[in-house]
Amino acid sequence: MTSSSTVSPATQPEERVSFFGRVAGSPLLRLIVRRVLISIPLLLAISVLVFVLLEAMPGDPARLQAGMDASEEEVEAIRRRMGLDRPAHERYISWLTGALVGNFGRSSVSNQQVTTLISERMSVTIELVLLAFIVALVIALPIALLAARKPGGIIDRIVMVMSMTLLAVPNYVLALLLVLVFAVFLRLMPAIGFVPLSGGIGANLKSVTLPVLALAVPISSFYSRFLRGDLVEQLNSADYIDTARAKGVAPWTVLWRHAFRNSSFGLLTLVGLNVGGLVGGTVIIERIFAMPGMGMLLLDGALSNDVAVVQMCVIIFAAVAVLANLVVDVMYAVLDPRIRYGSH
Repeated sequence: MTSSSTVSPATQPEERVSFFGRVAGSPLLRLIVRRVLISIPLLLAISVLVFVLLEAMPGDPARLQAGMDASEEEVEAIRRRMGLDRPAHERYISWLTGALVGNFGRSSVSNQQVTTLISERMSVTIELVLLAFIVALVIALPIALLAARKPGGIIDRIVMVMSMTLLAVPNYVLALLLVLVFAVFLRLMPAIGFVPLSGGIGANLKSVTLPVLALAVPISSFYSRFLRGDLVEQLNSADYIDTARAKGVAPWTVLWRHAFRNSSFGLLTLVGLNVGGLVGGTVIIERIFAMPGMGMLLLDGALSNDVAVVQMCVIIFAAVAVLANLVVDVMYAVLDPRIRYGSH
């Protein structure tokens, strides 16, 4: 006797097709595809803009590579080898064609493959950015919760004054102050240099502490101010907060489990929008602390008019910002099922 729960083989392909059909037609997948399609012309426009700006910069990459004592014949030979004797639009199309197949060209300064240079530097910048985000959130969340617990209280006033002060200080000024205090006066941290993870976790964290703080402290002040204001608004005007209080829920529970849950959506958006600015901030911070990351590579490439290096670094930074916004949109749709992007 055949069990009624047994699924016949003939129905399995239909169920499989139905499953993949539901996935392919889901609003979340349509959102991802639409964002990816939008990002392609955006990145293309960024690459064109960077190329045009580099073309307008003074200086001759061939002369820089040959040296000031080189003859005109030597410079002209390098110019032909680098393709600088061709029109600008032909050089851009040649670069774009190569980039589509994974060939991003060679550095006009070191003559190394751009992918090799970036792969050597990327891990440093990734570590700085990730640690800066973690530190910023670890600082901002408890400060915002404490300030929102009693608006207008002593803690709230101190937080507001400190956050306004730190927001007014640029990260490169803060970096110099951190070096002055912790490296020169107290001698607790190294002023410059980077120790990779292969040199030990303790030495690695010690070498990145000051640059991470220089990146994290300003944005943590921004996050704490934003989150504190949103929490206070939720506590003062939301009906569900009044309902929770009427049921006798403890104040900290109301703040954490109810108000913060809704306020976290705004913070999530802010974090996503802030990725581009944080990645861009590594350019100056890595130079100050002599960190061999992509920020320093980008700055050195811009100073030496190294088109291939600058082009690729800027596109990677832009792609990270686009990807961060995509992740925020996806997390919105996952965390709040009421959001329906597919209908827009």
